[in-house]
This record gives sequence, structure tokens and C-alpha cells, in this order.
Amino acid sequence: MASLNLSSLRAALPSVSTGPSVCFSHRPASTGLKFPVLKSGPRPLNSYVGLAPSHTVRLNRDFSGHGFLLPSIDNGGRVSAMRHGRKVPKLNRPPDQRRALLRSLTTQLLKYGRIKTTRARASAMRKYVDKMITLAKDGSLHKRRQALGFIYEKQIVHALFAEVEERYGDRDGGYTRIIRTLPRRGDNAPMAFIELV
Repeated sequence: MASLNLSSLRAALPSVSTGPSVCFSHRPASTGLKFPVLKSGPRPLNSYVGLAPSHTVRLNRDFSGHGFLLPSIDNGGRVSAMRHGRKVPKLNRPPDQRRALLRSLTTQLLKYGRIKTTRARASAMRKYVDKMITLAKDGSLHKRRQALGFIYEKQIVHALFAEVEERYGDRDGGYTRIIRTLPRRGDNAPMAFIELV
């Protein structure tokens, strides 16, 4: 059996790298700050590797132009932007449920003339009610079919198209009115009546 010594074991093992390191460059400082100059080439310093990628961080001693070149830390998080300029009221519902809710509220308002709902829902449904009345003022078959595709009850569409000209013939928009009322008991949601003018 061959004898084993420490030098032969070290030669058989793979070389171990020190991992991410911080290196200082040897350029002269332009700001008058004095740092100790290393005599032999850049010397790596071991550093904590937590969430940082395995890149070498190089710190330049030129502080005049923010010369620190640091890596960005990527921990796999999702980036979410702010909703600037997005005016769609979401009403705490996914898109299909939100559309069904607005269609139902529009149908009920055109059926009864006045309903009580939350202020957010009333403000969101106002433009759909105005659009249905505008379609009825046109009166063509294509507009009637568009209204039939949105309003749930067929009789309401036919009644709307029949009487809209005498009721809103001289009015250009603004067919609804929102009247604020007391908050809802239980969750204190702001409530409002919305009615046809």
C-alpha cells in the first residue's frame, strides 16, 4: 500500500476559489484624498455574498464622478409599477365580473329610473347609461342590436328606443344625476342614488 502524505493529498484536491471579492484599483485620487497604496497587484477581500450575484465588485478611488461600480442585487422579486393614468375603476372585481355588474346596474337603472348603490359603482356605470341613451337617440338597427348586446332585458331596450327622442331629444349628454346619501350601515361604504334626469 502506498504511503499518503499531506502534499500528495493537496495535489489531488481541486483548487478552491475564494468566491466573490472586492478589489481596489491603484489609480491616483483626483480629489486629494490619500489612501494607502498596495505594493503588489490588486488584493481580493472576502465579502458577504447574501443576495448578491457572483460578480467582482470593483471600487475605484475616483470619487469625483460617483465612481463606485456596484452590482445590482436581484432577489427574484416581482416589479410592480404605479397605476398612473389608468382611470378604469376596478370595483374589486375581475374584468368579467366587473362587466357583468355594470351591465346589471345599467339594466336596473333603465328599468326603474332610480337606484341606490355605492358611489364608486354609480360613477363607474354613469358612462354606460349615457352610451345606451346615445345609442337609442340614433335609433338605427345597428345601434339597437348593440344595445341588445349590452342590456339584459329586451323589453327595456325597445321601450328605451321608443321614448328616448321625446325625453332626451334636445339634451346632449348628461342623462344621469348622482345624489350622495348617508353611508351604508355595517361597513360605512359611501352610498349614492343615481337617477335618470
